[in-house]
Amino acid sequence: MIKTLIKKALGHRGLMIINTRRHYDEDGLFTVHNQHFRQHPVFKAAYQRGIEANNNIDPHLEWRVHVALWAASSALAVPGDFVECGVNTGFLSSAIMGGLNWRNVAKRFYLLDTFAGPVLSQFSAEEIQRGRRKMAQDGMETGAYETSLARVRANFAEWPNALVVPGAVPDSLPALNIASVAFLHIDMNCAYPERAALEYFWNRLSPGALVLLDDYAYYGFEYQADAIDAVAQSLGFNVLSLPTGQGLIVKR
Repeated sequence: MIKTLIKKALGHRGLMIINTRRHYDEDGLFTVHNQHFRQHPVFKAAYQRGIEANNNIDPHLEWRVHVALWAASSALAVPGDFVECGVNTGFLSSAIMGGLNWRNVAKRFYLLDTFAGPVLSQFSAEEIQRGRRKMAQDGMETGAYETSLARVRANFAEWPNALVVPGAVPDSLPALNIASVAFLHIDMNCAYPERAALEYFWNRLSPGALVLLDDYAYYGFEYQADAIDAVAQSLGFNVLSLPTGQGLIVKR
């Protein structure tokens, strides 16, 4: 069945011999393309560090982490610090810092989160109607969100230049002393704080800075994408929609 679908999708290329046993099928992404990055020692160690931060649970987000590592490593050459809005257990940021040997990087990594789950009052009426707030509430009740600030601080303790900042976005942003940003990761599962974060940091992004949006292309997260697209239209930039579900912006 899979082989038939692939042949139909490829058209005349369906005549090519495709080994469907070699495929990636995780996190909403199915592809028969090369995934050799999964075997690279640096990637494997970085991904494992993310799992350790995530209470030793593998969320099966390897291609998403691959994209994040590429973006973060590219941002090393850009002036400014790193920022993550929506840290939770620290899975992605720990993978990034592990993969980039962050202790030896002359940048700070600001890690912003409530560490108590999403702010339910920030969901719009449309998001509530679509069940987004209910999903967040269910996640909080079942332990999907990290609520132990002490555990988070302990996880990041090996990197002195990683700064855990508890508080709700955008309220926590004005107190930050960040002059320029090279890499920004946004993952708050709610349209209002994601738009507010992007608008706040836009003029602080250095030329060449990269912004990675965790849920931009996921079904069910359309209001977040719409909010980001509204910012893009007003500020004159485009978002690259990725098959991993992420969105990518490069500051010109």
